Amino acid sequence: MFASHYTRIITGLPLRDCTAGFKCFRREVLEAIELDSIQSDGYSFQIEMNFRAWVKGFRILEIPIIFVDRAAGTSKMSKRILREAVWMVWKLKGLKILNRL
Repeated sequence: MFASHYTRIITGLPLRDCTAGFKCFRREVLEAIELDSIQSDGYSFQIEMNFRAWVKGFRILEIPIIFVDRAAGTSKMSKRILREAVWMVWKLKGLKILNRL
């Protein structure tokens, strides 16, 4: 949950779990956030989608799920993906300040 706490502190995004992968979006939300403008490749894609929807004034509802940790295999989390996630929240904050979202 460090990623969500980090994201909340920097961006103000009022979500408990910013990287939850189980999501539903209404069509008007996806149209409003302009999917072609999404820049993230890795896990920060989830943060960027949530942030853009929130900045556009859409309501975000969180419904708890039970997540079971991986029992076998390896993580897809690379240093590049981690770096992107760390910097993307700052970029999103800057874009919001400059009113470019």
